Amino acid sequence: MQTQNETTMTPCDSLPANKARTAALRTIFITFALLACTATSWATNGYQLIGFGQCSMGMGGAVVAAPCDPMTAISNPAGLAWLPSQTAFSGEIFNPERRTNFGFGNTGSHTNVYAIPALGWSAPAFRPDLYFGGGIYGTSGLGVNYLQPNTPMGTIQAFSSIDFMQMAPAVAFKMTDKISLGIALDVAAEQVSFDESFNDQGLDLTSPSWAYGVGVTIGGLYKYNSKVAFGASYKSVMKFTHLFWQENEEFIPTGVGETGPVGVSGGQGTYQARLNYPQQVAFGVAFHPVAKWLVSTEGQWINWHSTMDQFKVFGPWVGTGVVALPLHWQNEWVANLGTQYELTKSWQVRAGFAYGSNPIKTADLQANLIMPAIVTTAVTIGATQKLPMRWSLTEAAMHTFKATSTDGTLFGLPVAPLQASMSENSIGIQIGYYF
Repeated sequence: MQTQNETTMTPCDSLPANKARTAALRTIFITFALLACTATSWATNGYQLIGFGQCSMGMGGAVVAAPCDPMTAISNPAGLAWLPSQTAFSGEIFNPERRTNFGFGNTGSHTNVYAIPALGWSAPAFRPDLYFGGGIYGTSGLGVNYLQPNTPMGTIQAFSSIDFMQMAPAVAFKMTDKISLGIALDVAAEQVSFDESFNDQGLDLTSPSWAYGVGVTIGGLYKYNSKVAFGASYKSVMKFTHLFWQENEEFIPTGVGETGPVGVSGGQGTYQARLNYPQQVAFGVAFHPVAKWLVSTEGQWINWHSTMDQFKVFGPWVGTGVVALPLHWQNEWVANLGTQYELTKSWQVRAGFAYGSNPIKTADLQANLIMPAIVTTAVTIGATQKLPMRWSLTEAAMHTFKATSTDGTLFGLPVAPLQASMSENSIGIQIGYYF
């Protein structure tokens, strides 16, 4: 149960300082909570992982023209046609370190370790030039957990928990000995729950809600010769069903119910929102300077603006049926570089680099503090060992350099500068088996 003041909210510049601060903070914290449900993974490319599976991670995500394991289906399904029959299971420990300043001093997230599993497979189907494969990918325990007591507004709590799972069954057709085409059906489920409050006022939608989405990925791969290959893929918008939350407390003048931006109140009933996954395009070139050495480059464009410009929550808000939050994410350009060297017939080593432009402008930081997807630069390393009896072992590690964004204003109120900082580490291991 939340409560709110009976005072009618007016523009901040017409209120006494303490009431203006209350109104502004309420606006921001409601925005924080709603933003929390928009993340599917803390990663360099907005909320998208750099790579899926440990080979892709070790290559810095540059695999659209250089497929290396069955997880390729999610990046470029055409790559399945160039892989030996195999299956692989990957487990990764992901450690994002996040700190924020709501205007009353720095505080860190109390939840910083997540597990990321993945499973992939690839094999010819029905004929030697037709391949079937794909993968199942999951991220669990995701979110933030900020708790800051003893502020002028009381205890601030910002909590979110998101699970995102995706399955991508795919087929690839080898048209010639140089060209392959592929298509994957992207099926996903996301679970979201979140809560924000300060001084027992705020938005409490902690009942887990599931939504289901579908899209497609198409791709092509052209082997120009034994040294050079080109790859490209297009991922459509993944359309999701609505997320639903139930509020059982009826709104009354004393303020029981939900509290939205700028003092907007909501009462008993159903609240809903939709979070789609953006379309994106990737193009890559892979080449072998020498037979044992592979260099792969890739460029991506992610259309965040189409899905993250505004986040709308529909429900029984007093005086309106929808609250729209202006997030204003920008489209992102990503550059990936990966290299692999074959030390022996049983050992391969890798290194990678990824850079993605920051989709969140400083001016929009106050609407995105609870999801600081601001890191831009990552480095990776990895290796594969071929084991007896057709088994293999692949490891990878990633580090994104700390990024900090600071905005010195809070709706013009005299508080400490708003700030978000984030860095990431991950380490994973993958077991493979060749049929």
